Amino acid sequence: MAFDYLSNTPLDQARDEFLAVLQKQGMALHAEMVPVGEALGRVTAEPLYAAISAPHYHACAMDGIALDAKATFGATATTPVTLGAGSYVVVDTGDPLPEGCDAVVMVEDVVFAEGDDIASLGACPVTLYSTSTPWDNVRQIGEDICAGEMLLTSNVRVEPAAMGALLAAGILEVPVFARPKVGIIPTGDEVVAPSVNPKPGDVMEFNSTIFSGMVAQWGARPVVYPIMPDEQSLLRDTLQHAVDECDIVLVNAGSSAGRDDYSRETIAELGEVLFHGIAVKPGKPAILGYSDTTAVVGVPGYPVSGIIVVEELVKPIIEMLLGCPVRQPQSLDAMLARPCVSSLKHEEFVRVRLGQVGHKVVATPLSRGAGVVTSFVKADGILRIPQNSEGLEAGGTARIRLLRSPEELAKSLVVIGSHDPLIDEVAQLMHARWPELSVASTHVGSMGAIMAAKRGENHCGGIHLVDEETGTYNEPYLETHFPNGGVRQVECVFRQQGLMVAPGNPLGIRSLADLTQEGRSFANRQKGSGTRILSDYLCGQDGIDSTHIYGYDHEEFTHTAVAALVEAGSADAGMGIYSAAKMYGLDFVPVCEEQYDLIVPDYAWDTPMVNALLDVLASNEFRMRIEQLGGYRLESPGTVRKHY
Repeated sequence: MAFDYLSNTPLDQARDEFLAVLQKQGMALHAEMVPVGEALGRVTAEPLYAAISAPHYHACAMDGIALDAKATFGATATTPVTLGAGSYVVVDTGDPLPEGCDAVVMVEDVVFAEGDDIASLGACPVTLYSTSTPWDNVRQIGEDICAGEMLLTSNVRVEPAAMGALLAAGILEVPVFARPKVGIIPTGDEVVAPSVNPKPGDVMEFNSTIFSGMVAQWGARPVVYPIMPDEQSLLRDTLQHAVDECDIVLVNAGSSAGRDDYSRETIAELGEVLFHGIAVKPGKPAILGYSDTTAVVGVPGYPVSGIIVVEELVKPIIEMLLGCPVRQPQSLDAMLARPCVSSLKHEEFVRVRLGQVGHKVVATPLSRGAGVVTSFVKADGILRIPQNSEGLEAGGTARIRLLRSPEELAKSLVVIGSHDPLIDEVAQLMHARWPELSVASTHVGSMGAIMAAKRGENHCGGIHLVDEETGTYNEPYLETHFPNGGVRQVECVFRQQGLMVAPGNPLGIRSLADLTQEGRSFANRQKGSGTRILSDYLCGQDGIDSTHIYGYDHEEFTHTAVAALVEAGSADAGMGIYSAAKMYGLDFVPVCEEQYDLIVPDYAWDTPMVNALLDVLASNEFRMRIEQLGGYRLESPGTVRKHY
């Protein structure tokens, strides 16, 4: 019998009903007193009123002389006033205003008699050439804060400046809401602590680190419990312990349909399960329940699913317990560079790369796999596709929740095109030299670079397209696709393409023809990539029927992804560049040296990001790093081959 989730509840409905039940159960805010020095970022539980005024005395605001302002009346540049010794008092900034004085004259405006100097102040006559008015250069009592004045309302976060104001107003301790305690229980027989040498089948436990960082950013206190094996009694005991000492408990993994997934029944045993199955992708297997006044959330094991569930369903509970919303990220409208097809059954969260190209922001969807945690590392924003929607078309406008500021996006070089590890090296060199600049790269193949440039969606993109008739690289394609010009072909590198094979090449693979033999497998690149076009070209030259190569239609989007499959033994060979083979310790069978260029549309040519890119390509640092990677030859990187 197929596994059935208890529900497929819409996200907003599940969130609202869950919070309502928790409040009904008695989940509430709790206040505590903390020293002002420890209150940064905490949320005030009560309004705070000044105990004393600031300043609490009349204070001299300048170095100079204090006096009765009336003594200066009538002083001008032509009718100065001279004051004798004893008719003024020498003061420094911050001194109490002397009795009988109501003004301070800056020392710079005091003129000494001939032969006197600043050291003789107080014992010599002085001349003034301007009139003072009462309270000139004096900070009066309560100028900044008056005793009894409300400094902060309740339910606001304490900022650094507010901490200073509180201390100035005589407040040494602050009533704040207690930070919610969030317990995190990792589970699974296959789950192990992170290691540099995991065994096959070991799943490294890093979700608790991600979740701990998230809840700590929001103001909660994470507590990570030991990894629990798939034994229901052990999970029940640990969950009971966590429920007793925490406000929220996350049970990580075990929420799906596996044979050892006990989360739902264990939560139900200790309390009640409200929902199992939320109409959100990724994250559908989430469990929402409670035990007494503690919220218990079953979080899916895949990291991206878990991040979405914690963001959408756990953060609101923390906000409720803190009495203050977590700062909401900014949003903006962006144009989709590629279509986003979606299921009608779920509300979907798609990670996207963003870049400002001209006056528009372009969004390129990243991998949507629930286990691809690096998609969150690379993402600049989140696209939400509503439930009951089939998705969004390329070229359409979508609202994006930002993970970076608009200012950062405006200073990001948008690279859409063929993959090469050197793009990451360029990003590092650019950011090291110009910290305000960054690189947002998306790997969509050489034809993807051309199409993005035609649509005005990138600043540059890598291409290495061989013309099957002439064997010439790139120019025939650019002439075809840009008949009216508008793009520059910038020299980058010449690189070795070939077959990546296991160390020692145990199968003796020398060509694609060798992969037509029974039992051999191949890892290929995606259609439209220069490497895929090269493989097709070689098959055509040698009369090879590609359908006889097992795995020829298996598509990967980067050279390193192909190398990883060969290194793992999942493929006997894969077409790629030498630097990727070297990175993974593979043998390499050279096939050709290809020309890898960058195309830069005219609309992007004069941008600071492209100027920085050209400087990096021409630098000695880039040359040295490329030589270390291996498999490249440089002539004049950064120069324009041709302006179409």
